[in-house]
Amino acid sequence: MSIQSGQPFHVAGCICGWWLLLLVNSHLSHAQVNSALPNAQPLTLSGDIASHLIDGVDAFLLEKTEQSVTLRERHWRRDSSTVENYIQQLQPNRERLAKLLGIVDERIQPTEPMLELLVSRPSDGCRIYSVRWPVLEDPDPQRSIVSVYADGLLLEPIGEEPPVADVIVIPDCDQSLLAFCGLNQETPSGHSLPLQLVERNCRVLVPLLISREEQLRNGRSVLTNREFVYRPSFVLGRHVIGYEVQKMFAAIDWLRASSRQSTIDRDSNRREESPRPMAAIGVGEGGRIALFCAALDQRLNGLVLHGSFGPLEQLWQEPIDRNVFGLLDQFGGAELLSMVAPRPVWIAHGPTPAKVLNSQAGGAPGQIQPISLAQGQSEVERARTLVQPWIDSGQWQLTETNDFEADHTTDDSPAELLKSGDITTFLGHLIGDPPAPVSRLDSAPRIISVSLNEAALQQRAVEELDRHNQLLLRESPYVREQFMSQLRTDSLANYQASIERYREIFRNEIIGHFDDKLLDFNPRVRQTWSNDRWTGYEVVLDVFPDVIAYGALLLPNDLQAGQRRPVIVCQHGLEGRPTDTFLGDHRAYHDFAARLCERGYIVFAPQNLYLFKDRFRSLQRKANPLGKTLFSIIVPQHQQIVNWLKSLPNVDPQRIGFYGLSYGGKSAMRIPALVTDYSLSICSADFNEWVVKNASTRDNFSYVWTGEYEIFEWNLGSTFNYAEMAALICPRPFMVERGHFDGVGTDSWVAYEYAKVRHLYAAQLHIGDRTDIEWFVGPHTINGQKSFDFLKRHLNQ
Repeated sequence: MSIQSGQPFHVAGCICGWWLLLLVNSHLSHAQVNSALPNAQPLTLSGDIASHLIDGVDAFLLEKTEQSVTLRERHWRRDSSTVENYIQQLQPNRERLAKLLGIVDERIQPTEPMLELLVSRPSDGCRIYSVRWPVLEDPDPQRSIVSVYADGLLLEPIGEEPPVADVIVIPDCDQSLLAFCGLNQETPSGHSLPLQLVERNCRVLVPLLISREEQLRNGRSVLTNREFVYRPSFVLGRHVIGYEVQKMFAAIDWLRASSRQSTIDRDSNRREESPRPMAAIGVGEGGRIALFCAALDQRLNGLVLHGSFGPLEQLWQEPIDRNVFGLLDQFGGAELLSMVAPRPVWIAHGPTPAKVLNSQAGGAPGQIQPISLAQGQSEVERARTLVQPWIDSGQWQLTETNDFEADHTTDDSPAELLKSGDITTFLGHLIGDPPAPVSRLDSAPRIISVSLNEAALQQRAVEELDRHNQLLLRESPYVREQFMSQLRTDSLANYQASIERYREIFRNEIIGHFDDKLLDFNPRVRQTWSNDRWTGYEVVLDVFPDVIAYGALLLPNDLQAGQRRPVIVCQHGLEGRPTDTFLGDHRAYHDFAARLCERGYIVFAPQNLYLFKDRFRSLQRKANPLGKTLFSIIVPQHQQIVNWLKSLPNVDPQRIGFYGLSYGGKSAMRIPALVTDYSLSICSADFNEWVVKNASTRDNFSYVWTGEYEIFEWNLGSTFNYAEMAALICPRPFMVERGHFDGVGTDSWVAYEYAKVRHLYAAQLHIGDRTDIEWFVGPHTINGQKSFDFLKRHLNQ
């Protein structure tokens, strides 16, 4: 009969049947505990220690986010002696930013866009077109088919003089193009910034952005259009933001190609052709896109931002489509603005469309809150300190619209973005001598009614990006094959040497690594369970400031002094607890940790971070902008656990294995790949064609359709699928446990991915006895048959 004793401990699930535990009040004395676990102190933490763990990680990540502001400068070299030197010195930063945004695909060479005339009124001096232009080709190198286009409205002045400038005006993603341009019955054209620019003889492009309209996807989760595009893009090393920046760049390509104007060189008196000045103006989400464009592309000669500029350290609580992996490690609002210098920038603070999203229907929670004038001013001043000596040039302006304190605009009718004088002043910086506004409308305000099916354009834009992502997914095995091509398999020694380069890429670029030194263990223990076969302890170890490792240690009662035994680290899954693995015969775990302990193994069951729903998912949101993940915390937790286990007198440090189910199976792929002290790994109820599972919009088992909005990992499609992660575990033993009726995937996808693992072990390295897969008739569960034999064979227990 089992006996549970000590402080209260949270147990998930029922404790029933013959394994029913009887609560008693006895404790081992401190001396008795120390005889089993030397140097341990009594554990006195009360309440739910797992909750304490999550809170500590949260505090740690918030502190790292705050520290990122001052630490960014280590990535920058600014030479302000000349404009040319300044621009050249920032080129590595531009390349890094482009990669973070997924701007890695070559654009189509500029071609004439497809134009559909909507309005032509010579008496008004304005033509308005629906415009569509090509951006990206099918990623299959054997095909030359356009797969991504961009759409928008083109407004051209009519007159004898050519336009004085090209201006890309990017509205918020949820604003109607027609309303924004003053082209429907509800919006006075006098409030239209695009039409005001046309009056000043500017050619104006107003592009369409992917919206945050919410839809039910595949009958399962409600996602915005932007999150639907974001999810697979992120895994494939692309981003919805990057796609939209690419669309703007493609627009710049053809606008520039069609806008060359003649000028007279005063010295030679020769007529020269040069492109006319070009600027970007962005509102709300469009401001974010415009800022990224101007930071990356020197062809934009000026920038206006409305209601969109401020600090970026709160990215984690904004809509997830703004989540850029690693952005805050190098770039905040000020750093991005510094990349625009010394070009003129006009920042207007005013109302922008608000948005609140919740996770009740499966999408990621997030909200867009107003950026206060003080926040904007502070970030602008921080940027000014980065761009000496140009801060007094008068080219950077910060203004406040009269209605800034009003509620955010929530309909399609934008407030007046810039006053007439502001527009004239900005154009003066842009082109030197701006023309006075000429009324090109026969009355003001004039209503221009245009019919355009914007819903159809939006749906087509989403479908095109989804199709392009699926083409990238199809090509991704070939990309990963090329990525891994420097791995040597001609000998085991050469393999082990060449795999280290990939391990460091995985550690630093995919998982994310904190440079903080591990603290001393400072182990605190408390006996909480016992029966006639084993005794169980709660254990807490220090890892980083505010970060602990926590779990349950099970010691067989027949341990002899000086006897060293192997250890199995048994990892639970989503929303699990360590007790799930050894108490109550949980339907997924079947007390496998207790069964292993009864076979003589020492067992440690850690508390993973996958707990408390949005509380743990917000940790991933906080970690990602720093270039980190949940595993950036979990890996050092496990390193500390292993380090401590190796210090125990009854542990054989060469025989510590890992066995995890479900989310614990995800851990089984990632943790032993980096914690090389683990001598083997068993992945149960999770092994898959992981990139397909995260990026496919054709397979029902895909995470695209589910509420696990934190599960997506940056750029796995081009780097590490599960076969490549297993290669990081190799040549240590590795096993997969797969139930035929486990809905996390299909047998065919599991077999496809495992075949690559088997080929590496057996065919290339000739160590086929070190890998195995067990197929069993069953669901999402530990089977504990062939896997137990695998442990016995490789741990010699």
